[in-house]
Amino acid sequence: MAKDQPNTKPGMISVEEAQKRLLALVEPLGAEQVALAQGLGRVLAEAVTARRTQPPFPASAMDGYAARSADVKSVPARLKVVGTVPAGQSYDKKLGSGEAVRIFTGSPVPEGADCIVIQEDTQRDGDWVTVNEPAKPGRFIRPAGLDFREGYVGLKPGKRLNARDLGLAATMNRPWLLVSRKPRVAILPTGDEVVLPGDPIGPNQIVSSNGIALAAYVESLGAEAVQLPIAPDDSEALQQIAAASRGSDLLLTTGGASVGEHDLIRSALGASGLSLDFWTVAMRPGKPLMVGTYRDTPMIGLPGNPVSALVCALLFVKPALEKMMGLAGAGAPNPKARLAGDLPANDRRQDYLRAKLVRDASGALEAAVFEKQDSSMMSLLTLADCLVVRPPFAPPAKRGEVVEILPLSDSASSL
Repeated sequence: MAKDQPNTKPGMISVEEAQKRLLALVEPLGAEQVALAQGLGRVLAEAVTARRTQPPFPASAMDGYAARSADVKSVPARLKVVGTVPAGQSYDKKLGSGEAVRIFTGSPVPEGADCIVIQEDTQRDGDWVTVNEPAKPGRFIRPAGLDFREGYVGLKPGKRLNARDLGLAATMNRPWLLVSRKPRVAILPTGDEVVLPGDPIGPNQIVSSNGIALAAYVESLGAEAVQLPIAPDDSEALQQIAAASRGSDLLLTTGGASVGEHDLIRSALGASGLSLDFWTVAMRPGKPLMVGTYRDTPMIGLPGNPVSALVCALLFVKPALEKMMGLAGAGAPNPKARLAGDLPANDRRQDYLRAKLVRDASGALEAAVFEKQDSSMMSLLTLADCLVVRPPFAPPAKRGEVVEILPLSDSASSL
């Protein structure tokens, strides 16, 4: 992100400073134990070590015959089949000279055998098998501990678990996992002008999308969303509904963050426990962003415009929740792309421009910025693949210039 700019408008702080001050208000949550099958998407709160060695014994890597390499050094070699070892069973005698055991993938290799002859290289005749290809010691045998040994640290704390991680934990014989508790996020939309989808709509009202979109985004990040009723533009009603956020780990409001006589978040909640850190950020969209605490609960007041709310959620709600869940370290630097067209000089606010990602004739990635960037246009946010980041006071940019982008659709936990 761009560094603080000395000439930004008084009262506005940079995106970087706003993120820093927000993260100072939140702390990692406690841990809880969950069953392995419930671990997908959760963040580990402890190292996961192996309770057993894998494989726990020398195992056949192929279907065929366990033999002594000395007996099949010269071929064809005729060996007596003295047993069969299906998966889950074993041959408990020591293999002698001139003997072979029918074996299947994953089965324990009998004592005395030091190679596996695959069945395609043999001919079976009753209790005898003819080996047509020589095999060296260790051929098609997985040694004990090939994957890992008991005590191996397979997964480290601070990792969000995916399907591969759960498979490894299962292989390490770990039926329970200690994970960070899911943050409980209360979402409070405000405004007389908004109604829920499907409700009767007055002549001067619009359908509210912010609560639903924010709840979905919060859930995709691994938190638990609690949607509160839409609060009307009435101080007493707003205070009563906000009180229902008690017990949450984070309060998100949307709307009522701009400067104006009808914006009641600061005045109404200020009278009932709201302490603000800052309320304007040098960014577009999303300038009217409030951050503080409400009755000791961290609070983020998002703008009412749908695009502004979701862009601010990406930039502020996501890192706050990640810190609460104990996700380790910062992510990789934001990717780059070349501009598909010219851009004018930027003003004092850091810009986040909706854009499509396309490939030029050479296959290079290009960001095609939409001509219209109005913060009420959700359709363009849905069509966008990324946000092009324009630092404050950035000079004009020409087509082909490399710019920083924020991907929007690279994972389930993106916008």
